Amino acid sequence: MSTQYESLALDTLYPDAFHVAAPTSPVGREVWPRKPGVFIRQVALKAEALVEAEVTTEPTEPKEAAPPARELMEGQLGFVPRWVKSASDAKLRSTKMVNTRSETVTTSNNTRDAWLAGQRCIVPMMSFLEDDWRTGKAVPTRITRVDGKPMGVAGLWERWANAEGEVIVSYTLLTVNANSHALMHRYQQPGNEKRMLVVLNEGAFDAWLSARPEKAREFMRAYPANLLTANPVEKKR
Repeated sequence: MSTQYESLALDTLYPDAFHVAAPTSPVGREVWPRKPGVFIRQVALKAEALVEAEVTTEPTEPKEAAPPARELMEGQLGFVPRWVKSASDAKLRSTKMVNTRSETVTTSNNTRDAWLAGQRCIVPMMSFLEDDWRTGKAVPTRITRVDGKPMGVAGLWERWANAEGEVIVSYTLLTVNANSHALMHRYQQPGNEKRMLVVLNEGAFDAWLSARPEKAREFMRAYPANLLTANPVEKKR
């Protein structure tokens, strides 16, 4: 499973590809478990705005719903469930929850509450890394889009806090089965189930963020193999 990825190369790609402002602080190029990264979530409407939207004094013509606004958030890669008791336990659990299976995200005690609360997100990246074991040794391989554009990967985010005021904002990357995928079946250790990140189509970004929980499951599917390419990572001399 993918536990490391490459963040966007240029700040201009955030507004161009995802319609959000660029990060206010530098984001490391390589992101791995417990390292800071960024994710995109739907902007939550304030209570006053919801009331104002529901109350009208005069009949009006029905209007087409505007797409939900998006915002870029900072957080650590590695999900921390809200029910975790201590900061030390949070650190241990987060490294085990970098990836979350799409088949269990709606039922697992770790992620169910965040899923039902609609805390879905999009994780922007240029590539993700997988190990190619076909030679008998792990060869780190970079998976990218064929067209070189950024990828938006489906994720789930959470905000954990304790009585001492310590706060951890975290996120996890969702995965699907890839045993029959023309490209991704080559990677990860032999004998294990093959998994791949849920790469979203650009046209599905808003729908993924705003869909009802039961509808959102439809977006978790394998990305077409012909739209991805793989290249071994060059070793530094």
